[in-house]
Amino acid sequence: MSDGTVSWAELLSEAEARFGRAGLESPGINARRIVEEASGTRPSKFHQVLDEPATVRGVAHFDAMVTRRENGEPLQYVVGNWSFRELDVMVDHRALIPRPETEVVAGLAIDEVTARSGGTQREVLVADLGTGTGVIALSIAIECPRSRVLATDVSPDALAVARANLTGLGRASTRVTLHEGDWFDALPHAVRGSLDVIVSNPPYIGDTEVLPSVVTDHEPVTALRSGPIGTEFLGRIVDDAGEWLRPDGALVLEMAPMQTEEIAARAQLHGYRTSVHPDLSGRPRAVVARRTA
Repeated sequence: MSDGTVSWAELLSEAEARFGRAGLESPGINARRIVEEASGTRPSKFHQVLDEPATVRGVAHFDAMVTRRENGEPLQYVVGNWSFRELDVMVDHRALIPRPETEVVAGLAIDEVTARSGGTQREVLVADLGTGTGVIALSIAIECPRSRVLATDVSPDALAVARANLTGLGRASTRVTLHEGDWFDALPHAVRGSLDVIVSNPPYIGDTEVLPSVVTDHEPVTALRSGPIGTEFLGRIVDDAGEWLRPDGALVLEMAPMQTEEIAARAQLHGYRTSVHPDLSGRPRAVVARRTA
């Protein structure tokens, strides 16, 4: 039911003005995304509803979201969902917000899976270590129909988010299983030595590195920080991956730009052929390490 006094266009202008006064970056983008969520409108239909009167319930939802965003809560958590490649996933404070850098990493993993599925009918076995919201694992399952993905996380809260996103995946969900535990310890022993691709976006921030308050105040610290130097988890994954990969398997890792040289060199010591790949801003962001059969 509508109160008949305010349109969605007026609420859009109000939100943009409030976000501007609060000093938020991209106030117009923030305002539009919140109005889309409050009005239940898909982006493609957004301009068609602007002149319509907002409902009482929609106004209440709008006010609550604008206040949360004004107070610095990340937009993704405020609206409760976010796009990632071909997915629209649920996000909340239990797991790290999916970022554009990770879309690139997911794409690199998908390339490795695709390369191993061509010309064969066998299942391509993938492990996504530290899955968080599940976006990498779910993207692989959706985009690579011959894949089977084992997604792990040490956090039961994060796995609950991944499980919620898995339920909305459709038939592809039958090819994803979730496993709680610490890195490789979470994987079934039966897959040791048979993984085609291992992919991970592990915590890679050092304990003393300063992060924006919008990150530290809202996102789970265990999904961000690795230890004193920041490469602790990356190093463990590189050192242990050889026991789990097939002889021609590949390892795909996300990390900070200043870490790529060190991690690539570490992988080379284990006999991998490595390549470094940029993110959307052109900064080195991922290392792909391939075993030689």
